[in-house]
Amino acid sequence: MIRLALVAGLLIPSLLSAQMRARALGLAPGVFTPGPLNAITDVAGVRVGQATVSEGDSVRTGVTAILPHGGDLFRDRVPAALHVGNGFGKLLGATQLRELGEVETPIVLTCTLCIWPAGDAVAQWMLAKPENASVRSINPVVGETNDGQLNATRSRAGIGRAVVQALESATTGPVNEGSVGAGHGTVMFGWKGGIGTASRVLPASLGGHTVGVLVQGNYGGILQMSGVPIGQLLGRYAFQRDVAPRPSGPGDSGAERGDGSCMIVIATDAPLLARNLERLGARAIMGLARTGSSASNGSGDYVLTFSTNSRVRRNPDAGISTNDELGNDAMSALFQAVTEATEEALYNAMLMATPVSSRAGTVRPLPVDSVRTLLRARGIGR
Repeated sequence: MIRLALVAGLLIPSLLSAQMRARALGLAPGVFTPGPLNAITDVAGVRVGQATVSEGDSVRTGVTAILPHGGDLFRDRVPAALHVGNGFGKLLGATQLRELGEVETPIVLTCTLCIWPAGDAVAQWMLAKPENASVRSINPVVGETNDGQLNATRSRAGIGRAVVQALESATTGPVNEGSVGAGHGTVMFGWKGGIGTASRVLPASLGGHTVGVLVQGNYGGILQMSGVPIGQLLGRYAFQRDVAPRPSGPGDSGAERGDGSCMIVIATDAPLLARNLERLGARAIMGLARTGSSASNGSGDYVLTFSTNSRVRRNPDAGISTNDELGNDAMSALFQAVTEATEEALYNAMLMATPVSSRAGTVRPLPVDSVRTLLRARGIGR
């Protein structure tokens, strides 16, 4: 039987008690302040819903849905952009997104072979709305990472229902993190990966805008936190077999080339159009790099960025579009904010993850106590 576990905005203490967010460990990248939730939902109106799919001893996957606002997404479109760090992956709806510089549906994340049933479910959900009765074309945007280490990804069980549940349950509140939704079966640096989120709010002198980031972490490399080479110190890192004897401890991640993927979704209330949204997305790769990724050959690293600001939204029926966009010189603070938030979101994805087992074995989370000890030895953390 398929178990769909709704986790939209609700923390589950029994599952997460052993884990903590980055700031509880003393990891607070950068200089800007997070929003109240330190989540993508700090951008007003953004909603997140998640559904975790677990079937028998082999299906461990799920869906994470991001809705730019709570209104008519098809007629009140948000400008959007795509930045590709490394293109070893699949992104449904990418060509129209790039051509028009906007999205007209929710953004959905799931497993590699699930993007097609997920896209169909998004289309059906949108077309079923009364206001879309005359719509003859829809462009679902669905991203993925390959959770095949834990998940029997070929089965694609329950994905359509999970999409609907994630969409229907999406809220503007706290976002659950770790081994949930599209992060249920993911792995990072040989430890359990998952969903992570963070935000930054610029001071009024720099515009006061909010930037929120949500990540689906499923990649490898040489893990570092605040510059500390955690992966090396714990004996688990890419190319380990090539440069050092195999450790007798918990090392040898099974992903020694650093392959894997990361989906990054950025929301901002700054009035930006596609060109500067793509520039903003490019800086998220810098946050990814700070965690120890080198975007390996087998890594699919995609960044989707959108603006919720009412001054730049688009109606497809409008003959002329007039927009007030932030100037280029005002972008630098946003670049800094998104770099910081991406780094922290990725830390949260790992630190909030819980063990997941399947027929393929068990992937355990990063050992928080060991990380704390290593950070404290260098004067970092609590």
